[in-house]
Amino acid sequence: MTNSDFWKSINNIISDRFNSEGLAKLEWYANQFINNTIVFKRFSPQEQYGCTEGGSSHVIASILAGAENPANQISERVLGFKAMLKRGEKQAQTIENWAKKEGIWFNDIDATISRQLGEHIAEGGEAKVYDNGSSLLKTIGLDYFILPILALDRISLHNAYFPETKMEVIGFGRDSNGYFKILIRQAFIEGYRMSDSEIRTYMSKMGFHLQNPRNWTYVTPEIYLSDMHDENVLKSKCGTVFVIDCDIRLNTPDLNKGGIRQFTTEVICGI
Repeated sequence: MTNSDFWKSINNIISDRFNSEGLAKLEWYANQFINNTIVFKRFSPQEQYGCTEGGSSHVIASILAGAENPANQISERVLGFKAMLKRGEKQAQTIENWAKKEGIWFNDIDATISRQLGEHIAEGGEAKVYDNGSSLLKTIGLDYFILPILALDRISLHNAYFPETKMEVIGFGRDSNGYFKILIRQAFIEGYRMSDSEIRTYMSKMGFHLQNPRNWTYVTPEIYLSDMHDENVLKSKCGTVFVIDCDIRLNTPDLNKGGIRQFTTEVICGI
């Protein structure tokens, strides 16, 4: 199967409104992705593994978001803000239509989670956090990303580089204001806050250098990483470092951080 054939098949599934045959085909594609029979050239092998660690729902949502621009005619960030919003809503609507058919869609998601699954315990710039016993549930918005595919990238990259605190996608929804949300589950971690110098040493060992201490930004030519402050990075009693949350992205040239990565939705299919 060629790249063109793959995306034609995905768009046919979308056009057919996710009938039972289409849903089964998506699950089959997700399994091929997880088994590396389908290779998503957007990611390195390590990053594709990170995508699979987010679960089959995460893999399928990433594929569906990619179907909005299968030929890569336009990079994700070169359009104006209004055009970006339009593209983002198209991706979000496609994921919503699929998630409703799969029974993993939540209307008024934050109220539903708080009422049925866990107590609201924290809130940040893009996410709300709920206590779900041994794990945390988080509803992640698109405030920092606009496009769902970029928010889904963030989960793939987090899982690839910080597997100790992997994020698993378990659903999607919209809040009371109609904003699209991704629902993830993450293990609850207890630990001690690390100093900026300790975090810098840890990141240096991973090959990152400090680019801007004011927003705790670290980079490599491949990856842009920010918000690496003491609330997001913990150390256990035995010295294991846990990155709980961060803003992690492909370091593309348009970020002006010395990045070399290029966005693509090209796939290589061994099927």
